[in-house]
Parts: sequence; structure tokens; C-alpha cells
Amino acid sequence: MVKINGNEIRPGNVLEHNDGLWIAVKISHVKPGKGGAFAQVELKNIRNGSKLNERFRSADKVEKVRLEQKEQQFLYESDNSLYFMDQMTFEQIDLPTDIIADRRPFLVEGMIVQIEYFEDEPLSVTLPEKVICKIKETEPTVKGQTASNSFKPATLENGYRISVPPFIQQDEEIVVSTQTLEYVERA
Repeated sequence: MVKINGNEIRPGNVLEHNDGLWIAVKISHVKPGKGGAFAQVELKNIRNGSKLNERFRSADKVEKVRLEQKEQQFLYESDNSLYFMDQMTFEQIDLPTDIIADRRPFLVEGMIVQIEYFEDEPLSVTLPEKVICKIKETEPTVKGQTASNSFKPATLENGYRISVPPFIQQDEEIVVSTQTLEYVERA
């Protein structure tokens, strides 16, 4: 681990603080009229999701944690566990389904994902940035409605409900962002 000054913390940095692993979510640098400048940092606990606001002065030292990223293939789901296989060693691990929360419908068998590890503990699963999904059900297009910047509800094959432009039809394939869980473009 690397020690960094309190004013060097950036969003996305993982820190070891108060005997836990925290990710920096928001940072604002404050220069009060009286006293020294400091960084106001919103931290989120990686393991349990709790939040914490801390002030770090430039003289404060914090431990920046380096996470190891491994590409792994999703195999299957069973009993609230997701099973992944390392592409190099063929070693398999299982993680609880809540590790990817609301992105679960977009995880399909055979998909390659990034799993972040701290030492030997898996902390998070990152899906590919965009996935292709098929529209299972949506309202038919109303003539003349395509000119406006409106959206209509649609249900994907995985059961997820999403808003799509009016020109998208049933059985069409679309690209969905796994970060925002929104329609991006036609496939």
C-alpha cells in the first residue's frame, strides 16, 4: 500500500481508513478564511456500503490501496451465488448475487467480467460497459410520434423494464449501458 497526502485523494481511490476499505465518492477542496485548507471527502465502505464524511488536511497521510483486477467468465447462478472462472488458471469462485445488485439481469452465461480483489478477497464485479439486449415487449409506434424527443416503456428479454425511443420495435436488439441502465442505441 502507498501512503498519500490528504489533498491527493481523488474520486475512485480506495483507501484503508478506520480499519476498513473505503472508496472516495466525492471530494471538495475547502479553503476557509481562518485555518488551513482541507479536502472534504465522502467515503463509501466497500464491504457494507455505509457512508462517511471525513476531512483530510494536506499533512494527513492515508493508505491508498491497490486492487488487483482479474478478468473472469461468468458460469452460472445457483442458490443466491454467482459462479465465475478465472480464464488463466480455470479456478472457480462463487460470490453472493447482491455483489452486482440491480445489474444482475444483464449478467449472462459466458460473459467476461472484471473482478476486483483486495489480497485474496473479491470486492466488486464490473460488467462490460455496454450489452446487447432484445426487446421482448413494447408499444407499437404511433405515426408522427417519432419527431418528438419522447420515450416509451419496453421490457427486455431478461425482464428488465427500460425506456426506449418510439421508433424501437418488438424483437429488435438494442445496446444498454450497464453503468446507467439506460438505452444507448440500436444494435
